Amino acid sequence: MMLVITPSAKARGCAQSIQHVTSEETHVAATLSQALAQLRAQEYVAVLIDQAFLECEPVESDMVLEHIGTAIPVHVNFAIHSMDRVMREFARRIAAAQEGSVAGAARSPTSSSHTSSRARVTALLLSCEMALQVPDLPGAAAVKMRDAQELAQQVRVRLEVS
Repeated sequence: MMLVITPSAKARGCAQSIQHVTSEETHVAATLSQALAQLRAQEYVAVLIDQAFLECEPVESDMVLEHIGTAIPVHVNFAIHSMDRVMREFARRIAAAQEGSVAGAARSPTSSSHTSSRARVTALLLSCEMALQVPDLPGAAAVKMRDAQELAQQVRVRLEVS
């Protein structure tokens, strides 16, 4: 599951885009108290946090960040970024976190977890979606990217079952 924390009018559209791309259930919290309640009730793979909260409500933001658990925090500024920019930042941050978890798993093979596997699949799905939106993408590359996206979807389904 994913969580989007922002009072922005873009929240629903962002959550729908994330859910469409990753097939992960995505929740929205318009306030930090709503976010805190959701973080206490559910485990999330990633949490997209509006930077406005971090600047305007630092104490409450710290409480939310303390309850994120193993979720990947992604900070974006909904006020100045387009939805494409938000999604690119989300994909980039998840991919970077996935690289870090792979390095950590190499040092300690027993530390690999179900959550980090789901984060890797999410990063792959987001990367595929962003690559498919590249203008003038050659047809053969688009076919390969759709194949990779389909395989990632199959892995995601298997992870949900286990």
